[in-house]
Amino acid sequence: MMKKQPPSIDQWLKEAKAHAKALQQGMFLVHNGVVRQTPKAKVRQGIDDGSTVKGMVFTYDAAKVEAAIAETYKMDGIFHVRVWLNEGQLELGDDIMYVLIGGDIRPHVVDALQFLVEKIKSECVTEIEQKSN
Repeated sequence: MMKKQPPSIDQWLKEAKAHAKALQQGMFLVHNGVVRQTPKAKVRQGIDDGSTVKGMVFTYDAAKVEAAIAETYKMDGIFHVRVWLNEGQLELGDDIMYVLIGGDIRPHVVDALQFLVEKIKSECVTEIEQKSN
């Protein structure tokens, strides 16, 4: 499985702003997750086993991602949701995901971005960190 070419965020924003509901949107937020050297356990739980990440195998369940997107569209003030996920063998610095959320006001857009990224990471993807000590 080959990793994919990341999207153009400029193009995504151009398309979002040309959409029929664009005039209802006052804010867009973009999330770009990348493969980092620090293991998830150290960043999230403070567990330091002395290892570093050298790469990652990344896969996702497309049906679960689509369901998460549909759920996000039901949130207050959200009019635009777009997700791109990589797959395969990823190296340090490679893009894992891009998420674009457009909505009416900042609190709604921030909440929707946090909701969707958390849902994708906890329910839709498999991230296998490849480590070295």
